[in-house]
Amino acid sequence: MARLSGKTALITGGAGGIGQAAARLFTAEGARVALVDRDEAALQAVVQSIGEESASYVVADVTQPEQAESYVKAAVDRWGGVDIYLANAGIEGMVSPIPDYPLDVFEQVIAVNVTGVWLGLKYVIPVMRERGGGSIVITSSTAGIGGTAGMSAYTTSKHAVIGMMRTAALECAPMGIRVNTVNPAPIETRMMRSLEEMRVAAADDSEVTVERTKQAYSARIPLQRYGNPEEVARLMMFLASDDSSYCTGGVYMVDGGRSAGSP
Repeated sequence: MARLSGKTALITGGAGGIGQAAARLFTAEGARVALVDRDEAALQAVVQSIGEESASYVVADVTQPEQAESYVKAAVDRWGGVDIYLANAGIEGMVSPIPDYPLDVFEQVIAVNVTGVWLGLKYVIPVMRERGGGSIVITSSTAGIGGTAGMSAYTTSKHAVIGMMRTAALECAPMGIRVNTVNPAPIETRMMRSLEEMRVAAADDSEVTVERTKQAYSARIPLQRYGNPEEVARLMMFLASDDSSYCTGGVYMVDGGRSAGSP
């Protein structure tokens, strides 16, 4: 039997690399998915590739309370409830030392990566409580357990959602709702391309290229490579499914050994 048969997953950041991979894996395992993102064209493409019998989408800004409430309601209206909430929407901000980091960029990263997650929890927990339980998986990062020079906003946000997850896990346990984070190292996605390009621009050195920057990132990972979205999605699948029925309040690394130290 498919591991997510009969379940509905609500996925924010559903048009991104990890969100798409999770949506495809979850539906392959029997789930229906409701995808949330700001990129309607990308959402339409994902839903068409999966099939409207298993996937729907909502265009929404996760930082806006009324839109967060609306995307949860849309998932309930379309599929009858929510069993899995994958809080995956996130932005990287920019690469800059703290004294030079623009306040408006910092606030936007916190709004998407922290407030957006909190709003999703606020509106999805009551729905799961009515269902008798569920699983919440929040996308954090290796940046959530250590420092990253030049990325104060992103690093702050990914630490914050780990604290949020632990609080939610304690509050939700009596309801039968499990809450965990998945913490990827660099993954082959748009976000990493953006970060590589920003590192090159910040270096202002013709010897520093995107390829060399990627090689430098990879060299700090024991497995010597970036992960791919499907590898992250498989860990999300475990945490979303009943295979992880005794797992809550956990920080789960999918990082090629990066959190163990540098080779």
